[in-house]
Amino acid sequence: MSCPSCFSGGITTNHPTGTESTIHGIPTYIASPPAGTTPKALIILITDAFGWKFANNRVLADHYAQRGSYLVYVPDFMNGKAMHTDAIQLMDNLTSPAPSWFSAIVYKPIWAIRVLRLAIPWKSACAPEKTHPGILSFLQSIRSSPPPAALSQNQNFKIGIAGFCWGGKHAFMLAQNSSKNKNDSDKKDLVDCIFTAHPSYISIPDEVEGVDVPMSVIVGDADMALKKPQAEEMQRLLLQKNEKNAAVEGGEQDGGVKKDKYEMVILEGAKHGFAIRTHPDDEREMEMAMRAEDQALSWFGKWLGEA
Repeated sequence: MSCPSCFSGGITTNHPTGTESTIHGIPTYIASPPAGTTPKALIILITDAFGWKFANNRVLADHYAQRGSYLVYVPDFMNGKAMHTDAIQLMDNLTSPAPSWFSAIVYKPIWAIRVLRLAIPWKSACAPEKTHPGILSFLQSIRSSPPPAALSQNQNFKIGIAGFCWGGKHAFMLAQNSSKNKNDSDKKDLVDCIFTAHPSYISIPDEVEGVDVPMSVIVGDADMALKKPQAEEMQRLLLQKNEKNAAVEGGEQDGGVKKDKYEMVILEGAKHGFAIRTHPDDEREMEMAMRAEDQALSWFGKWLGEA
């Protein structure tokens, strides 16, 4: 379960500002809203291949917390076996033109072997069928326990999911209309809405047609993991679901205004990983990452509401 573009990109120069704790037995990074602000809801960020300690994932969680006034958890759903960040530079070296024939003949094969030595163990340890039960257990524990201290005034707090690359696969799994995705006590959905950017290894049409939780998706038209024809088919299926909902249910209502339950943006020129692994010195990449961040916060604001 790996692809070259899943391991390439850039590393942020910003520093995370949150804290670490163990929540329901899982090491978790916690990003909090501005001081004196009551969180509107809880967002659980399911990371890309580089896991909960990767600075990019933590900094994005900080952005969601500060800009949207959310409590954000970034749990270690990979059980300490996240992909090593050395793979990022190695993949950039592999995918960039070789500076000389010597580099092409000698160094590139060495870099490829080093990437494989990192990717193969990660692929084996972090396959969705192995890691998803832990995600479900974590969510069940959140739902069956008293609210986090920051949300103690809101007994019926809502939960949003943000999933990227590897985490996007889990986001789609959580969105399925399945008894596994229901709270054991009241049979309601474990999560209230989902945002995902450049999800990997989605089964089309099955996993798209099975989506039942409000979901927002953004992908690039230059994504090598979800190629443009697949992305366009996914978009068509999600919009079709909106049309069916409108015909059967009249659509979700927000102050009397119909809300589409699903949305998808295909961003021109964006590559796989653009929402999370930007090169800080690339202005265009940073703009596309901000597009994804704005879309996520808009979606959460629409479905998670006020505390």
